[in-house]
Amino acid sequence: MRIAVVVFPGSNCDRDLAHAISSQISNSCKMIWHKDTVLPVGLDLLFIPGGFSFGDYLRSGAIAANSPIMSSIIKFANMGGYIIGICNGFQILTETGLLKGSLLRNASLNFVCKQQSLIVSNSDSILTSCFSSGQSITLPIAHHDGN
Repeated sequence: MRIAVVVFPGSNCDRDLAHAISSQISNSCKMIWHKDTVLPVGLDLLFIPGGFSFGDYLRSGAIAANSPIMSSIIKFANMGGYIIGICNGFQILTETGLLKGSLLRNASLNFVCKQQSLIVSNSDSILTSCFSSGQSITLPIAHHDGN
């Protein structure tokens, strides 16, 4: 399986993520710098890690969403490629329009880090197929912009 992790200035845990992928899923994980313009050929899965891309100076993920690599990422997604956006990665994907909606500050205006109960509404995706529709699951969340 060919997997890559995109790195932006301000990303964090990107190396930890690549190490976990290399030791648990695939023997090699490519690191992709945000200024690159092409993704590796034959890529199966792409991760966009958390952190504070470009310091989140404008809006979380807004500057990163305009990085040179994003055109290839959007094309990869539109061709059915699998992308996992973690924390700030999710915010970046939202800013590109790949994920619908917009992010709001948390109602408390504070950083939130906790376990969150969710109800699986669709078990037909590659990530939710191991759950039943309507099943309650608990996942960790950690964000300031994600209400």
